[in-house]
Amino acid sequence: MPDDDLRPGVLVGTASWTDRSLLTSGWYPKDATTPAARLAYYASRFPLVEVDATYYNPPSLRTAEAWRDRTPPGFTFDVKAFSLLTGHPTRTRSLYKDLRERLGTAKDTVYLRDVGPDIAEEVWGRFLGALTPLHEAGKLGAILLQFPPWLVPGERGLRYVLHCVERCRPMRASVEFRNAGWMAPERRDETIGFLAEHGIPYVAVDMPQGHPSSVPPVLTATADLAVVRFHGHSDKWTSKVIEERFGYLYSEQELEKWAVDIAGLASRARTVHVLMNNCCADNAQRNAAHLASLLAAGAPATG
Repeated sequence: MPDDDLRPGVLVGTASWTDRSLLTSGWYPKDATTPAARLAYYASRFPLVEVDATYYNPPSLRTAEAWRDRTPPGFTFDVKAFSLLTGHPTRTRSLYKDLRERLGTAKDTVYLRDVGPDIAEEVWGRFLGALTPLHEAGKLGAILLQFPPWLVPGERGLRYVLHCVERCRPMRASVEFRNAGWMAPERRDETIGFLAEHGIPYVAVDMPQGHPSSVPPVLTATADLAVVRFHGHSDKWTSKVIEERFGYLYSEQELEKWAVDIAGLASRARTVHVLMNNCCADNAQRNAAHLASLLAAGAPATG
């Protein structure tokens, strides 16, 4: 979306509004029994949401139209890019049916190198085309490009990042790395400088450290938009059970500290998107609401 359309200030929300454990947590009112009612209720509580389901299956135009129509003016969606487009393994059955048939592979999982440039370009076009209703309505914040741990720092990696960002235009894209080398002390300035040179928003993450995908939580403004995502600090980060991996509730003390840091980031970026991704029961919603209240109360800025 055009930069001038970004809502200024700090927007706080959560990653997803349809997790199974959230639906059974009691956070939604008993009469919010339909997708439309749940999204409307969510949008009455938060100004921002991240769509993670699009990482696993590309959205349809009709779905994006429904998101647009079920939310009030000014509501913002950040949308996670389809896994194939950022170099992740992708379930073959999640590809568009005609492209899957054209590919004609017996593999259960494919990578970009398996589909070839023509099909890859087709997937890009359809994925972005489906987001047009949100973009035209001014409700698309950024497409989250989350790159895998095997995207290593260096010239080749930077070219790929820039390719993906430019392919999203005129829609805005933000970048999250899952290889700690990008933010290692000896590489950090180069990474930040490259993103700033091209006006690419950096996605800072708070997550368990000490794993191959762990990136340190570096808050930096490389564009007029900055993004912060909170994954929690579960001691079961490697679990394949989502509720275990993200089963973490931030404490009052943690949120107070983060409110100060985010206020500092907001002094260096026009807009900050803050997304709680500790999606287990209603942990994310509870933490997001409290963090928003701390920021609204005026956490002192630092940095």
